[in-house]
Formats: sequence, structure tokens, C-alpha cells
Amino acid sequence: MKLNDATFQLSVHHLRQLPDEDLPEIAFAGRSNVGKSSLLNALFNRKNFVKVSSQPGKTQGLNFFLIPGTCHFVDLPGYGYAKVSKQMQAHWGALISSYLENRRQLRLVVVIMDLRHEAKQQDRELLLWLKQRELPSLAVYTKADKLSGNKRAQMAAALDAGHGLNPEKRVIFSAATKLGRDQLLAKLEHCLSPS
Repeated sequence: MKLNDATFQLSVHHLRQLPDEDLPEIAFAGRSNVGKSSLLNALFNRKNFVKVSSQPGKTQGLNFFLIPGTCHFVDLPGYGYAKVSKQMQAHWGALISSYLENRRQLRLVVVIMDLRHEAKQQDRELLLWLKQRELPSLAVYTKADKLSGNKRAQMAAALDAGHGLNPEKRVIFSAATKLGRDQLLAKLEHCLSPS
């Protein structure tokens, strides 16, 4: 996977704008401010390729990044940010759920969570929703560099238990130190390989 050659392709605000290519897609989902943009920048090995914002709710469309000849990475809007209008929340919800349920190119949904916090209801609901629809998912616990080794293992075990995950179905990750980057890339490549 030649991530260095990745380019931003488009931002989709309506389903009719979705690219009509047959390339497989990997979607990245998570609550606002869990480090989704930082994770994508770490994967792409570029500092500010995906805009990082301290203001939650900044990503408002489905942002498509093209990895030439391989796949699209799709950055989904963060969920759980209350200051966005109810109308905007409803539009995001409809756009995202329609995309996830109906997109035949979709191979995997990466669900990103902050390792420092206990299991959140919205993450649990998303993982369950994906499971019920038989959509493959992978959990990534970010900001691992903010915790010591023991605390990191303790919080990962608590999140595993809170979300009913076994360690095979998640990756512990740090955008700052690149911890977990190779493991995550291997899992992404595996999901793209023909079964």
C-alpha cells in the first residue's frame, strides 16, 4: 500500500457525490476529538495532510483520500459533538448510515477510541450496529503515548471488556510515537486482499 502517493480526492455531502469507482474503501469513524485526523496523518506519514482541528465537529463530509490503484480511505465526520445543530447531526447520521449500509466498495470500518477514557455508549452502539449488519470493523485505541505501559494495558483491557472485543479485534495506537502503525497497516492490507 503506497500511502506516500495518497491524494485528497473529494468531500462528499450527499450520496450522489460518491465516487463511482470500484476501488475498495476503508472508513475511519470515531467520536469528535479522539485523534482520527492525527491517526490518518500518521498512516500517511505526513504532518498536516489531513487537517487536525482543536475544534470538534470540523469534518462535516465524507472525506475521500485516494491511495492510487489500491483503495480509498474515507474519513467520516466525528460523532457525539453537541454544539453542531440538531439538523446537521441528523444529516450526518443519515449520510453516514446510508453510506455504511449501502456502499458495496466498503471493506472495513475502523472505529477509533481514546485509550484514556472508559467505554462510551456511542462507540458501543456503533460497534453493535456494524456487527448486526455484518460489516467488518476494527477498533483502534489512540493516544497510547499519554499512558504508561501498565496503565495502557489496564485501559485496553477495560475497553475490550466494555465493548466485548478480544485483543485480535483491536490495535493500540499512538500517532506521536507511531506505536501500532505497522500492526494497523498489516490489518488494513489483510482486509483488502482477496479472500
